[in-house]
Amino acid sequence: MQYIQMTDVVHLLGLPAPPRNRSSYYIRCPCCDTEPQKQHLNINISKNVFRCPRCGVSGGVFDLYSLYTGTPRDEVKDTLLEKVGSSGVVTTVRVKRSAAPTVTEYPMTDVDTRDATYSALLKKLSLAPDHRENLLLRGLKDDEIDELGYKTTPVLGYASIAAQLQAEGLYLSGVPGFYRSDNGTWTFIHEKRGILIPVRDVDGKIQGLQIRRDNVAKRKFRWVSSAEKKDGCKAEGWTHLAGAVKSEIILTEGPMKADIIHFLSGNTVLAVPGVNTLKQLKLTLRRLKDCGLQRVKTAFDMDLLTNINVQNGYNNLLRLLNDEGLRYGTYLWDPRYKGLDDYIWEHSLEKHRSE
Repeated sequence: MQYIQMTDVVHLLGLPAPPRNRSSYYIRCPCCDTEPQKQHLNINISKNVFRCPRCGVSGGVFDLYSLYTGTPRDEVKDTLLEKVGSSGVVTTVRVKRSAAPTVTEYPMTDVDTRDATYSALLKKLSLAPDHRENLLLRGLKDDEIDELGYKTTPVLGYASIAAQLQAEGLYLSGVPGFYRSDNGTWTFIHEKRGILIPVRDVDGKIQGLQIRRDNVAKRKFRWVSSAEKKDGCKAEGWTHLAGAVKSEIILTEGPMKADIIHFLSGNTVLAVPGVNTLKQLKLTLRRLKDCGLQRVKTAFDMDLLTNINVQNGYNNLLRLLNDEGLRYGTYLWDPRYKGLDDYIWEHSLEKHRSE
């Protein structure tokens, strides 16, 4: 019997090895890093897990192999058996489980509770002028920004805000982002300054929050999570729906991009954290099918044409759409514009200039 470790798969895939005396390190994310110098994907050798806080792709040893090779997750074990067991010595492959974390986390609470807590939290915050200007330059209008509920992360007063929420009868346990400090009081995760983005389900309820951080070269978009914090809770790779459910929707990457495309085009847009993050998407598609969804038009950034790892994830996505019995197609646009939101906004400006 042989245990397959994260180090084995890293070596097998030819990925960068961890620096000396470090068990957790970052490499280029195959799903969302389009520039060589960017490194968002965290690999934790001691825990046998990986995660990208920017696009949400995550998993264990088998998931990492599937991500880089395009091998369906349920076929990875047999593939590894063939590779490492060709000598006839290995008959069983198992992933060695790492020890349980020493920090106690809360299981995630239901979406109604999360929605109530996050909604109350956002009402206590404001949107800074520079953040509003940034969103206006992306094509959103003032009333649309207000409707979306985007806010600026607070600089101070996290424990005070948590205490106010508790006093109002709102639950903090099991809500990603909240945790207990060393003195036992509830507080909220302290992130770099940025824009808080509500991530909403099919019913418009806030499942979780993302943050678009200011002035950072790496990990610009992150999930608000209190994983590995005392009584904290990790976030998941939720989908986000912008607009009413229709028979045809656009599928793209990132909640903010989905919101902008929706308001610029009037189309209903569903966002995934990344093209390789499909667990939550399957559940959402089944819910949308019950509400009348029939067709999906994908609109991922144009690096899809050149990034082999993104292409592998995209092929898995198409298989999922086919398995769910949905018709699908793909939007293509001028590759000078990275995203569909950029393309639509620029052409809206050109039309306005010509009038």
